[in-house]
Amino acid sequence: MDWMILVIAGFFESGFAFCLGKMKEAAGMAYYLWGAGFLVSLILSMVLLAKAVQTLPIGTAYPVWTGIGAVGTVLLGILFLHEPASWARLFFITTLIASIIGLKWVSH
Repeated sequence: MDWMILVIAGFFESGFAFCLGKMKEAAGMAYYLWGAGFLVSLILSMVLLAKAVQTLPIGTAYPVWTGIGAVGTVLLGILFLHEPASWARLFFITTLIASIIGLKWVSH
């Protein structure tokens, strides 16, 4: 269950980074709404990460959390913020995913 909590925390990390990206191009009320989304996502991500590390080793949980957030942020940027999807970017995102899986695999 703690691994699932950690994965959800990583998704919220992607969420707060995505909100930051949207804030960059927003103005007026939209800016504040994306800012509110950033704060909610940030708080949920941190609370869930704190819950997960009560039983998971921090040396594994933190890199997995940041990796999930990084992969999610890159994918959201490509899909919704019109960021480039070059072969090199996709290759390194794939290696990051493999590293996240490897950390989970070797963690007991």
